Amino acid sequence: MTAAYAPLSRVVGTETEFGIASMDPNFSDPVVNSIQVIAAYPSLPAPHGVWDYENENPLLDARGFEVEGERERPGPEYNRQLNKLLGNGGRLYVDGAHPEYSTPECLTPREIVAHERAGELIVQKALRALDTSRGSGNPFVLYKNNSDGKGNSYGYHENYLVSRAVSFDMLAKILVPFFVTRQIFAGAGKVGAENQTSHCEFQISQRADFFESLMDLNTMVKRPIINTRDEPHSDPSKYRRLHVIVGDANMAELSTFLKVGTLGLVLDMVEAGWVIPAFELENPVRAIKEVSRDLEVKQTLKLADGRPTTALHIQRTYLRAAVEFSATRPASPQIQEVLQCWGKVLDKLESEPMALARQLDWVAKRQIIESYMERKGCGWSDSRVRLMDLQYHDVRPEKGLYYALERTDRIDRLCSDALVAESEQAPPSGTRAYFRGRCVKKYASAVYGASWTSVLFDVGNTTIKKVPLIDPHRGTEALTRSLIDGSDTATELLTKLQA
Repeated sequence: MTAAYAPLSRVVGTETEFGIASMDPNFSDPVVNSIQVIAAYPSLPAPHGVWDYENENPLLDARGFEVEGERERPGPEYNRQLNKLLGNGGRLYVDGAHPEYSTPECLTPREIVAHERAGELIVQKALRALDTSRGSGNPFVLYKNNSDGKGNSYGYHENYLVSRAVSFDMLAKILVPFFVTRQIFAGAGKVGAENQTSHCEFQISQRADFFESLMDLNTMVKRPIINTRDEPHSDPSKYRRLHVIVGDANMAELSTFLKVGTLGLVLDMVEAGWVIPAFELENPVRAIKEVSRDLEVKQTLKLADGRPTTALHIQRTYLRAAVEFSATRPASPQIQEVLQCWGKVLDKLESEPMALARQLDWVAKRQIIESYMERKGCGWSDSRVRLMDLQYHDVRPEKGLYYALERTDRIDRLCSDALVAESEQAPPSGTRAYFRGRCVKKYASAVYGASWTSVLFDVGNTTIKKVPLIDPHRGTEALTRSLIDGSDTATELLTKLQA
């Protein structure tokens, strides 16, 4: 298949489930606690808005069938408690027993970094608002991580719009070795092991221990390396949404940038029919744990045909293919930035992984903890060390160890604080998120609800008016800004849309 090449302009979004904890026995229900947190965010433009579940079906499998189960359909009042529409086009909600933030649809890795950081700002403001309203202090702590250290893991998911013409089986075959090995730059770092896996003192990935199968629809039990959910949030005849559950939630901006940028390039190659040298790991589920425990990034992995390889060799092969592919396409500074960063990080991982303490989460966390252990004369099993692991991800700026690195200029940034603040309030300009975010803010009183594929208006008539947003590439600033700017009310907007 051949597709027009649009450098790093793939529609991408991420979802972050925040770990939530409370030491107050009066707040023992994590669902109720999570509802309180999201409701406290002070900048909700339309707090009465519902989430439109009509076009959502998480039970569809990309392998061509639908599994048994009940689709989520909460009543209007409970819907309002669980879902909050954001002015940046994203979504703040409760999923299971966690507060969760979904970025709006973005087009570049840098946009994702900025809007993901905006999610941290949103939950920080929610916690501060709870502090103020309670007077006696906020009982909740949130963590942007993937494990509570007690055997429970919660998700961080990436979503990439991919052409429906691409065979899912072929896509999965190409992506398995990439996912198994990309943790060497995208891992968030973790003290110890969980899920009855082999002992280790420290490992690269938070999530690796929790993957137990190669391919499946599940996201909470027997987690697969390849998730088969077929819920495109767009025209299903044109697109599929690659739902990636195998990644860690990152604090370091460069880890997020590389995680999204490198996969975007791999998907560009797949859609263009570019030949990528194939790797078939003998046991990917075992290999993902082996890579996570390989702090020197040199351990041999076994291929299905018995040959040895390494995580670095696999990543260099994908990088080399991406460099060759990009050389045949129009020059793009954004692509060159990803390629150069990818190459430099792999070089440092090969020569001296600890030299990446300013760039990668797992290295930064390891350096902080090892420095502490040296000062205190303690080991990896010390309870204070395990607490530091969790504290690295604490979203409170005054408490989180990652934020201490930022304050002391010991971690590299890609986004300024001003850009993050802007991304909290303003949607990306190049996707349908622009129309959704602008409508939610400008016509807040008339917005009944929204979803990824719609905005619902209640303008006083007997029926709810739905504006469909099935195409993620429509509803952009270029296409709709003048329309929204020129419509003082939702009624005027709807009239113009129907004209």
